[in-house]
Amino acid sequence: MKIDAQVTPESLRQQIDQFWKVSGQKILAIEKNFDTKQGAPVFTVNGRYTTRGWTEWTQGFQYGSAILQFDATGDTQFLEIGRKNTVEKMAPHITHEGVHDHGFNNASTYGNLLRLIREGKVQADEWEKNFYELALKSSGAVQAMRWTPIKDGGYIYSFNGPHSLFVDTVRSCRIVMLSHALGHMLGGENDVKISLLERAVKHLIATARYSVFYGEGRDHYDISGRTAHECIFNINDGNYRCPNSQQGFSGFTTWTRGLAWAMCGFAEELEFLETISADELKPLIGKDELVKILLKAARATSDFYIRNTATDGIPYWDTGAPGLVNLGDYLNKTSDPYNEHEPVDSSAAAIAAQGLLRLGNYLQKKNDASAAQYTQAGLNVAKTLLTEPYLSTRTDHEGLLLHSVYHRPNGWDNIPKGRKVPCDESSMWGDYHVRELMLYILRLIKKEKYYTFFNCSR
Repeated sequence: MKIDAQVTPESLRQQIDQFWKVSGQKILAIEKNFDTKQGAPVFTVNGRYTTRGWTEWTQGFQYGSAILQFDATGDTQFLEIGRKNTVEKMAPHITHEGVHDHGFNNASTYGNLLRLIREGKVQADEWEKNFYELALKSSGAVQAMRWTPIKDGGYIYSFNGPHSLFVDTVRSCRIVMLSHALGHMLGGENDVKISLLERAVKHLIATARYSVFYGEGRDHYDISGRTAHECIFNINDGNYRCPNSQQGFSGFTTWTRGLAWAMCGFAEELEFLETISADELKPLIGKDELVKILLKAARATSDFYIRNTATDGIPYWDTGAPGLVNLGDYLNKTSDPYNEHEPVDSSAAAIAAQGLLRLGNYLQKKNDASAAQYTQAGLNVAKTLLTEPYLSTRTDHEGLLLHSVYHRPNGWDNIPKGRKVPCDESSMWGDYHVRELMLYILRLIKKEKYYTFFNCSR
């Protein structure tokens, strides 16, 4: 990346205001046109949202987007869209024991609604508040049930099965942390009380230890900051076996959306740990030691992103994708979503930018001199996403953020007529996270309460 130190949140204000106008139009178009009987909207094909029957991990992003739109604009029609659909359609996600995506679906809906009540932006009676709290408590406990013990801890396993640790799931730790913060725990056999804080902490440590590389000689491809999408364990003896990938090119390359999940997840958990006392963590691990582990992972992944991303802050879908060799010195040029060899992934950029900003904010409070680099990198990515060819302003396209990639190895992404690689399409997670990114910056500009996932817990 080339990082412009002159970009400030205030310098983006006019573009962000325009962004929310476009965003509102997209939300209303999907609400009008998409048939939810077919499932949840996942990604666009020729500008129209379609579904994909893998898991319903994107429905919370659909309704969460409307809630974020209300937060940013105060337009109550979006609050009602988000609130009504959360109550009517999101209940199955609370008790869904078959996925690792509770932090996506339920923190984005029930969590945002409860946050707005706590912040005084939404008036609600006690029963509505209790309803959202109960949903979050239950969701966090159900998520924590997907548990694999290993020799040095444990992890919340992916939908691939107990042997599988996904780097994505670092961001679902927030629902487990929320459930704990709201006073909940997981009940086990014989009424054993299982600490949700303990499971979240152990998962974070396992992800930092196995999913992130640090250039310390772990294997021949050990480059500091790269991530493995999936880590495989032998569930018979708890031993780590190898890196793997479901959506990246290989276990020995870095799928950039997985990298972005790690960046954002570790940074926001560092912020959350500021609310947890050393005494509460003492039975598990020293607080300073835990912070050191998570900060090392956050720094390494963020530094890797900055080093391995095009000058404008937009990454290609995998840093080891075989077609990149045909793009020449692509890291010293702006991203090219219309190239003929490998797609970019704007959704990874939207997620990563929030991680960079949160890491910068965290380090600034610690008076760390490196804070500005991460903050400015995040603002630079946001600036790129606010302009063409990434912001979709066409009224006949339902997507908000163009050039998102879903599953390149499986060939699930639309390749428009006349093109050789996927481009010009959007994803529900990309649209949600670019909204979350712009809300984060807007609240800084307006000097509103600092936006975190755990504002709903206090």
